Amino acid sequence: MVDGIASFDAAEWDACAGSDNPFVSHAFLSALEESGSATARRGWQPVPIAIDDACGQLAGVVPAYAKSHSQGEYVFDHGWADAWTRAGGQYYPKLQIAVPFSPVPGPRLLARDPAVAPALIGAAEAVVRQHNLSSAHATFVAPAQVPLFEAAGWLIREDRQFHWANDGYATFDDFLGALASRKRKAIRKERAAAVQGLEIVHLTGGDLTEAHWDAFWAFYQDTGARKWGRPYLTRPFFSLLGERMADKVLLMLALRGGRPIAGALNLIGADTLYGRYWGATEEVPFLHFELCYYQAIDAAIARGLGRVEAGAQGDHKLARGYVPVPTWSAHFIPDPGFRQAVADYLAAERRAIERDIEALAEMAPFKRD
Repeated sequence: MVDGIASFDAAEWDACAGSDNPFVSHAFLSALEESGSATARRGWQPVPIAIDDACGQLAGVVPAYAKSHSQGEYVFDHGWADAWTRAGGQYYPKLQIAVPFSPVPGPRLLARDPAVAPALIGAAEAVVRQHNLSSAHATFVAPAQVPLFEAAGWLIREDRQFHWANDGYATFDDFLGALASRKRKAIRKERAAAVQGLEIVHLTGGDLTEAHWDAFWAFYQDTGARKWGRPYLTRPFFSLLGERMADKVLLMLALRGGRPIAGALNLIGADTLYGRYWGATEEVPFLHFELCYYQAIDAAIARGLGRVEAGAQGDHKLARGYVPVPTWSAHFIPDPGFRQAVADYLAAERRAIERDIEALAEMAPFKRD
């Protein structure tokens, strides 16, 4: 383990992380750390696990944290913590392999050579055993890496999100053409109502200024206070994001008379637009759907991206063309009795999730053959 992601050379880290997913980049993760958003004081102590090659260069790394609570993860294990505590155990600290506050599927075993990945899993297990931790949890694991954790004996947990897929659409109207008539009309009506009297702007790269971040910070604080009691991210995080990753940021603002009243923050991946945060200082019907879902589809089509991932939860996304897809996490629990109890729970939960995905897919707004 190494003290902090910021202590790594950015180029070496990114050589392992790749360029597809901006959330595992050195710029994003170190900004969380340096801004005071993901720190030991906030219950997210960065403890990245690294393996060097024979030449002393970084061969692989795991973005890991020692967690003293279960907030900001979006894969809920509070019941597990309660059960282990009632049995006389100490659930926290636990090892969390994740991107803090970001329910975004992506690689969790970052390696220049994929052959290193199993060794990274072994290193994480060793950390748990050496420090007598209750467990390790890799959340929102990219589907391609799930079999690696499964082969190592980790318990696999299934959940779901709603993603939009670009089926070769050239325009938003092309997408609407794939929907049932009633749904198509409803979306057009929503969009017209949402933007009445407003201007929508998309900002990225050099167009982003501190004034824009000030406006978005007000939106984010309002949403964070209502959802979590206290926003997870600090104001300096957004400045660092703009400073280090401006070309990966797509900030959408709704303006009334030139004044921002709402905004949605997205990050741009190699083939995916990731919707992350939203907020508003003025209540406007359907504006949330417009900024977070429809404008994201517009942007993905314009950029030739294959997918929009709009974050966790939200069955209301289904009617807007976002369909249910499975997401995965992996869990290492050394105690045999505790592991078996969790395994039984996960087996039942998976059956329920799979039935839920199947039922929701039948309700998708697309035309039937």
